[in-house]
Amino acid sequence: MVSKLKMAPSGSGGIKRRCQRVLYWIPVLFITIIVAWSYYAYVVQLCIESMENTGEKIVCLVAYHLFFLMFSWAYWKTIFTKPLNPLKEFHLSYADRELLEREDRGEAQQEILRRIAKDLPIYTRTMSGAIRYCDRCQLVKPDRCHHCSVCDKCILKMDHHCPWVNNCVGFSNYKFFMLFLAYSLLYCVFIAATDLQYFIKFWTNGLPDTQAKFHIMFLFFAATMFSVSLSSLFGYHCWLVSKNRSTLEAFRAPAFRHGADKNGFSLGLSKNFRQVFGDEKQYWFLPVFSSLGDGCSFPTCLVNQDPEQPATPAGHNPLVKKCDAGETHQFPAKTLRESQSRLLNAGQSWTESEGGDDKDKLGMSNPAMTIENET
Repeated sequence: MVSKLKMAPSGSGGIKRRCQRVLYWIPVLFITIIVAWSYYAYVVQLCIESMENTGEKIVCLVAYHLFFLMFSWAYWKTIFTKPLNPLKEFHLSYADRELLEREDRGEAQQEILRRIAKDLPIYTRTMSGAIRYCDRCQLVKPDRCHHCSVCDKCILKMDHHCPWVNNCVGFSNYKFFMLFLAYSLLYCVFIAATDLQYFIKFWTNGLPDTQAKFHIMFLFFAATMFSVSLSSLFGYHCWLVSKNRSTLEAFRAPAFRHGADKNGFSLGLSKNFRQVFGDEKQYWFLPVFSSLGDGCSFPTCLVNQDPEQPATPAGHNPLVKKCDAGETHQFPAKTLRESQSRLLNAGQSWTESEGGDDKDKLGMSNPAMTIENET
C-alpha cells in the first residue's frame, strides 16, 4: 500500500507532463493548418482556377513553390533542431555537488564555484558579480546560457522559448529561426502582392461568383495580416543580430567582472552577422548550420581581461583587434570554426588537452580557449 501511494504522484505527474507536451503542439498545428489552406487557396483557387494568362500562371506557381519550399524547410529545422545543452565540463562532479550542498554560507559556495570555473571559458557573472550557477541542472552556466523553464534545461546562447515552433531558440537553431522569419515574410508578401489584383476584382465584381472569390479574399487578408506582424518581428531580430544580442540580453545586459555591458559581445556589424550566419556565403540563405563557435564560449569586445581567467603564458602575445569605434580590445577566445561541427556530432566532447607541447601550440594555458585568428 505504501509503495502504491508513493507511485501515484509520480504517475499523475507523468500524465500531466504528457498532456502539456500535447498542448504545446497546438500552435504548431495551427500554423500548419493555415499554411496547408494557403497552399490550396493560392495554387488551386487562385492560380489554376482564376488566372487566365498561362505565362502569369507559370511564373506565379514556380515562384510560389520556391518560397513555400524555403519557408517549410526553415520552419522544419527550427522546430526539430534540438537545442544544445552545456558540455559535461560545466557540470559539477559528484564530489563538488556534495561539497556545495554541505556549505550553507553563500561566500563559501562561491569560493567552490570560483575554483571550478577558473579553468572554464567564462566571462559573464550575475548582476551581483557571482558565478552563474544553475541549481536544477547542477552546472556552471557558460556565457550566454540560460535555463528554460519550459524545457527545464539550460540552453546554450538561449534567445527565447517560442511557442510557435514548440522549441527553444538558441545557439543550435537561431540561424534557422531567422531564416524562418525571413522566408515566411517573403512568402506572405508574395501572396499578398500577386493576390492584390484579384482581391480588387472581387470588390468590383470582376470575378465570377464561385468559391474562389472567398478563398482569394481571405487569402489576401491573412497574408497582409501576417506580413505586418512578421515584418516587425523580423526587423527586431535583425537589429539583435546587428548588435550580437539575444532577446534575453536585450532585456537585461550581460554582466561581466567590470559590470553590465550591453555591447560586451558586439564585434561590429560584419562580425556580428557572421557569428550567426557563418563565414561561408553559400550557406547564408540555406537552413543548414553554419554559425561560428561551439555555443560555450564567445569572443567579446572588452578592454579589461577577467582576472580570474588563466593568464597567457610568457612568449605568447594575445590577439588584439580594433573594434568599429576604434578602441583596442582583446578577444578571449576559442578558435570558432574548428569547434563548429564538434558539438553537433554525437559522442564527442570538449576536453582539456594535456602536455606542454599542446599548450604551446594553443598559445593559452587553458586549452579550451585558443586565439581566434581574424582574416
